[in-house]
Amino acid sequence: MSQLIKKEVRVFAPATVANMICGYDILGFAVDSPGDEVFMKRTENPGVVIRSIEGDDGRLPLDPDKNTVSACVKMYLAHLGLEKEVGVEIDLIKHMPIGSGLGSSSASTVAGLFAINTLMGNPLSKEELMPFCIEGERLACGHGHADNVAPALMGGITLIRGGEGLDIIKLPVPQELVAGIVFPQVDVPTRDARQLIKEKVALKDAVIQWGNIAGLVSGIFMSDYDLIARSMQDVLIEPTRAILIPEFYEMKRIAEEAGVLSFGISGSGPSVVAISKGHEAAQKAVDAIQQHLNEQGIECLQFVSKVNVEGPKVLSQS
Repeated sequence: MSQLIKKEVRVFAPATVANMICGYDILGFAVDSPGDEVFMKRTENPGVVIRSIEGDDGRLPLDPDKNTVSACVKMYLAHLGLEKEVGVEIDLIKHMPIGSGLGSSSASTVAGLFAINTLMGNPLSKEELMPFCIEGERLACGHGHADNVAPALMGGITLIRGGEGLDIIKLPVPQELVAGIVFPQVDVPTRDARQLIKEKVALKDAVIQWGNIAGLVSGIFMSDYDLIARSMQDVLIEPTRAILIPEFYEMKRIAEEAGVLSFGISGSGPSVVAISKGHEAAQKAVDAIQQHLNEQGIECLQFVSKVNVEGPKVLSQS
C-alpha cells in the first residue's frame, strides 16, 4: 500500500459533551453542531505538513510534531510503515472554540485521522483508529482519555469501561434527547479543572454517584426520560468545577425553570449543557441563559442539537 487511494478529502468531526453530568471520564455523546473540519490533500513529497489553520486566533501550532492533527496522522502512517512514502498537506478549520469543554482537540484529531484513513482506502476500522485518537488527547491536554474522542469517532452515546485495555460500549440513543449548549467566553483550562478534583471521595457520595450512573444507563436503554432526569445528577465533580464557571448556579436555576431534564457542565467547562426531551425546552433554556449572561457582561455562544449518531463524515472527496 504505497500510494494514496484518494487525492483529497474534506472531513467533519463533531463536538462532544463528555461526562453526561454524572459519568465523569466514562460517558459522553456527540452533537451535530458545532464541530471541526479537516481538508487533506496528497503531495509529491513524503511527510505531513499543516498548511493552514483557520478559526484558532493563532493559538495552535503549525509544527507537525506538536499539532495533534498532524502528529496523529504521522503516528498512523508510521503504524502502516508508510511515513517515508506518503505525503499530505492539511488545512484545519476550527468551527468550535478552543478550551470550551466541547472536545475541541478531539474533534480536530478525529477529523484528521478519519481523513487520512479515507485517503488510504479505509484500511483501519474506527476501533483500530481509537488508540491514535487517545494519543492525540494525551498530546493536547496531558491525559489520554476517551470520553471525548470515543463519541466523536464512534458517534452517539459511548460508555468507557475501566480496566485493562480499551473497552468502549455504544449505548442506544433516545430519539427525543436534545442538548442545549451554552459556551460562556471565559477561560477554564482543562488541566486546571482536573487539578481541582479530589483524589479521594466519601463512600456515601460514591454510592450516590454509582446509582446515578446505573440509573442513567438504564434510562437510556429504556428511553425513560423521567429516570434519565432523576439520575443525571453529579455529587462528586460539579461542586468543585462549578466554582470556575461564573453564574453557574443561576444558569442551572434558569435551565430547570425552562423544563429541561438536567443541567450541568460539559467536560471540564466552561460550556454548560441543558439536556431535554425535545427541542423546545433546550432552546428555551439556552436563550434565557444567554440573555442572563449578556446582562452580566459575559459574551457566549449557544448550540442546540440532537445526539449525533454518525460521528465523523466525509464532506467531499476526489
